[in-house]
Amino acid sequence: MKSSSSRRNPRNAAIRTPDGLDQVYGVHALESLLERGEAPRELWVQQGAGNRLKDVVANAQVSGARIKEQPREVLDQLTQGAAHQGVVAFCAPLTPEGEESLWLRLRAWQAPTPPLLLVLDGVTDVHNFGACLRSADAAGAHGVIVAKDKAAPLNATVRKVACGAAEVVPVYQVTNLSRTLAKLKDAGVWITGTAGEAEASVFEIDMTGPTALVMGAEGKGMRRLTREACDNLAKLPMAGQVSSLNVSVATGICLFEAVRQRQLAS
Repeated sequence: MKSSSSRRNPRNAAIRTPDGLDQVYGVHALESLLERGEAPRELWVQQGAGNRLKDVVANAQVSGARIKEQPREVLDQLTQGAAHQGVVAFCAPLTPEGEESLWLRLRAWQAPTPPLLLVLDGVTDVHNFGACLRSADAAGAHGVIVAKDKAAPLNATVRKVACGAAEVVPVYQVTNLSRTLAKLKDAGVWITGTAGEAEASVFEIDMTGPTALVMGAEGKGMRRLTREACDNLAKLPMAGQVSSLNVSVATGICLFEAVRQRQLAS
């Protein structure tokens, strides 16, 4: 393991990081990168944690990553106190796919399982976005659609929260969400939006066919044009005192309801 010559940085001092690269921190996130063959360009490792992290560091080094030891204070400052677990990797940034990629995938669809898409309308919190990507991957969703405006970026926090899902679930960024939903309907995809005032429960909506599940931002919900583009509106029945769930929690429930229905139908 190569040791850097940098001295301990005083708190709040500027830290020079590799230009043009995203930070991915945490052992699980790093392991996921390496398992997919996505080698980090550089890996910062906490000083004194060599034995605990020797295997994952060795794998990163074999993949071609440049290894640097850094004081814990530097990693804490770099990740703003997040649980980095002693490793911060610097990788090529993730970029969403364009809308044309979505239509190409749908036109080429041949799998026996109908498409299941997640649409996020106005979800700007990176923690919620990361958690939604993680649920989408776990449920086998075939992609996540977001708008160019009022949407969380694919940054380091999203990658950390998603635990590897951000790298494997296709994210399609579109210019006009309501127009994209209209084109999905023309392609035979049924659009189900979630809204607290809906009459039907999500458990009553048929999601065994080609489905796009639309989740709105917490508090505001779906925008008007998005709502108007939906074929169905559904709600989660709330039996307690709270009126709604965190959007990432609601997303997981709705996606796995689609999974349940499809398993029963198969």
